[in-house]
Amino acid sequence: MRAFFRASSVLALAACLAATTGVANTPDKPATAFQMAVAESAPSGSEIADFYRANGFTPIWVGETPEHATRRASLIQALATAHMHGLPDAYNVEALLTKMQEARSVRDLGAVEMALSRAFIAYANDLYSGALRPADIDEGLVRKVQRRSTVDHMQGVVSENAAYFDQLAPQTAQYRALMKQKVALKALIDQGGWGATVPQDKLELGDTGPNVIKLRNRLVAMGYLKPTASPRFDDVMLAAVKDFQTAHGLASDGVAGQGTITELNRSASDRLRAVYVALERERWLPRERGERHILVNQADFSAKIVDDGLVTFETRAVIGKNVHDRRSPEFSDEMEHMVINPSWYVPRSIITKEYLPQLQSNPNAVNHIHITDRSGRQIDRGAVDFTQFTARNFPFAMRQPPSKSNALGLVKFMFPNQYNIYLHDTPQKSLFARESRAFSHGCIRLAQPFEFAYALLAKQEENPRAFFQRVLATGKETTVPLKQHVPVHLIYRTAYIGPKGEVQYRRDVYSRDQKIWDALQKAGVALPDVQG
Repeated sequence: MRAFFRASSVLALAACLAATTGVANTPDKPATAFQMAVAESAPSGSEIADFYRANGFTPIWVGETPEHATRRASLIQALATAHMHGLPDAYNVEALLTKMQEARSVRDLGAVEMALSRAFIAYANDLYSGALRPADIDEGLVRKVQRRSTVDHMQGVVSENAAYFDQLAPQTAQYRALMKQKVALKALIDQGGWGATVPQDKLELGDTGPNVIKLRNRLVAMGYLKPTASPRFDDVMLAAVKDFQTAHGLASDGVAGQGTITELNRSASDRLRAVYVALERERWLPRERGERHILVNQADFSAKIVDDGLVTFETRAVIGKNVHDRRSPEFSDEMEHMVINPSWYVPRSIITKEYLPQLQSNPNAVNHIHITDRSGRQIDRGAVDFTQFTARNFPFAMRQPPSKSNALGLVKFMFPNQYNIYLHDTPQKSLFARESRAFSHGCIRLAQPFEFAYALLAKQEENPRAFFQRVLATGKETTVPLKQHVPVHLIYRTAYIGPKGEVQYRRDVYSRDQKIWDALQKAGVALPDVQG
């Protein structure tokens, strides 16, 4: 690649530029050709135009000082290696280099300055907050991405020079580990991947034959089994299969059934795509997650409490069913309180879609739920003709009072939001034994809600268990404020790095990652592909 900072024509023009710029246009000092070129190239009223107007149209890229040279070199290097972050090849580096080499006047140099700034802002925005806009991809991606203004980016690169480029990507252990996994997967793909796939057949302890050998070879290639010549599904292979299953969110029974073999046969390119999507998703998350925060990974069906980067509590979770109006959304908020012995105020969508048809057939249907008027008073079901109502004009609300059979269980955890999503207990405990746990109307159900509550209350109660149980024993609906609000991040990650540095993969239950990958491809991201 041509090194633009060696282009003699540009350096000569930069020297000329140094003598003719650096001051704003005033009535007694007309604008220079450079200033006019910058002003013409910057969209009127844009942030980039505001930046140059505020700094007197002083160049930040094409000057002749060592700082300018370093800044230029850093920008070209960053643009040329953007693919290393899984970003689209969309910055047209060769065209920039050509434009710089062909500059013949100070006016040309002004156009170069603006072209470099536009490329820098595009790159900085992509790396800092993602190349895609979540809301354009899937209706469940309601996350509000934190974006830095153009002026902030420009001021940052001026004040910190080359060091600013290192600050653009997320400064998280997860991002760094995903980058390492990306490099490892690309190297593996170059070497041919993991080799031959395993036939779709059930394999278990004691089996022998060619399919067991293929399973063995695949596990060896993936690093779950040490090289061996054994043709038998023995205890060593059993342990390897269990390790693979654990790392892929599968039931760890040691049996290589259809689900396990399907995941075993996914290619290295499939996994690399998941890592690229995970990098983009990591760029969407808030830079400040909170010293203590709650992390719900929907693809992993888990909820965690994280303190200072370490997982201090983890439980299984149930997420929204994979149908149009039930999928759990992705966003961040702050947990403010918990409600012990909660009532369930039935969402309007459930009332009209599920309960109203039942009431029209039988007024005594769902009689464990109270039907109330607008004042909250319970109505007499026998005095109402439910057949006269439609989903649009049904005038009543519905509430299930506190009880062990309440749909929310015995505690819910609130981070008030427009999507009416929260974490809660459930009487349907059997669901947590399932491998795939997408069953709810959208809220997140917890397998260990009491223990989750104890962990949250430990920051404010000397004996959190005793406090919780004392309130629970009253049977009364009680709101318990969290003295320190806790950030909640509802994410969806099919590729992530575990606490011991191990890579974990999960299935794309909502097909959201596929949509993100399709959008990345459309934007210009391309990966090598192999079958193994």
